[in-house]
Amino acid sequence: MAPLMWFTLTLLAIALVAGVAMTKLETRFTKGRLLLHVFLVFTGLLWLTPILGALFSSFRPFAETVSNGYLSWPQALTLDNYRNAWSQGGILGGYWNTFLVLAPALVLTLFFSSMVAFAASRYSWKFNVSFLVLFTAGNLLPAQIIIQPLFQMYNRVPLPDVLSNSGRLNGSVWGLILIHVAFQSGFCTFVLSNYMKLLSPELNEAAVVDGASVWVIYSKIIMPLTRPALAALATLEFTWIYNDFFWAVVLEQQGADRPITSSLANLGGEFFTDDNLIAAASVYVALPTLAVYFALQKHFIAGLSLGGSKG
Repeated sequence: MAPLMWFTLTLLAIALVAGVAMTKLETRFTKGRLLLHVFLVFTGLLWLTPILGALFSSFRPFAETVSNGYLSWPQALTLDNYRNAWSQGGILGGYWNTFLVLAPALVLTLFFSSMVAFAASRYSWKFNVSFLVLFTAGNLLPAQIIIQPLFQMYNRVPLPDVLSNSGRLNGSVWGLILIHVAFQSGFCTFVLSNYMKLLSPELNEAAVVDGASVWVIYSKIIMPLTRPALAALATLEFTWIYNDFFWAVVLEQQGADRPITSSLANLGGEFFTDDNLIAAASVYVALPTLAVYFALQKHFIAGLSLGGSKG
C-alpha cells in the first residue's frame, strides 16, 4: 500500500496546484491561452518527474528501495550514496578532465565561428553564401559515419609525450578538443551569421571612413554587439560539450583520462548496479550545467529572443 499511497498523494498535490493555477488563469486569459498554460504546466511536470525521481532516490539506501519500491515513503535518508559516488566514481578527477577539454573547445569554437560569421555576413564577396552553406552543412553529417576514418587518422598523427599519454592524437585531450571544435563550429557560425546580418551595415561603413581596420571592426564594434548571442551559444555549447559521452569513449581509451560523463560507467557492475548510487553521481554530473545556466539565464534568454524582436 505504501507505493500506492505515495503515488496518490503526488497526484493530489499536482491536481491541487493545477486547480489553483487554473482558477487564477481563468480570470485573466481566454480559453485558448488557458489550454496553452495547462499544456505547458503538464509538459513541465512531465520533464521534471525523472529528475525529481533521481534526486529522491539519491538520498535513499538501495536496500530500502529494493524491498519497498521506488515510490514508497522513505524510512531513512542518507548521504552515503553521495560519499560513495564521489570516491568510487572519481568525480573530482572527472571534473578536471572535463575542464581540460571544455574550456579550450568552447573558446576556440566561439572564436573561429565568430570570425567565419563575420566574414560571411558583414562583407559581400562572390562565394560568401556558398561558403557559409558549405561550412554549416557539416551539422547534417551524423557523427557515427566518420568513426572509422577518424579513428585511423588519429592513430597516424603523432604527438609529443608532453601533449599525449599515448604518443598519438588518439587518446589525447587535443583529439577531443579538435573534434568538438569541428562539429560545433557549424551551428555557432549559422547562429552568429544570422545575428550579425541584423546589425546595421552602416556600422562597417562608418568604421572604414574613420580608418578602422578589419580586425578593429570585428573586435571593437561587431563582437561587443553580439554578446547576447554569444552568451546564448556559450550556454548551449557548454551543455553539449560537457554532456558528451560518445567521443570521450571512442577517442579516450584510458578511463582515468575520460571526462565526467564517463565516470557514471565506472559505477556500474557486471552483475549488479546500485541505481541509487548512479542517481547520486548523476546529480554531481548535472551540477555544473545547472550552475552555468542559472548564471547566464538572463543573457541566454535575451540572446534567444533578441533576434526575433529586431526589425
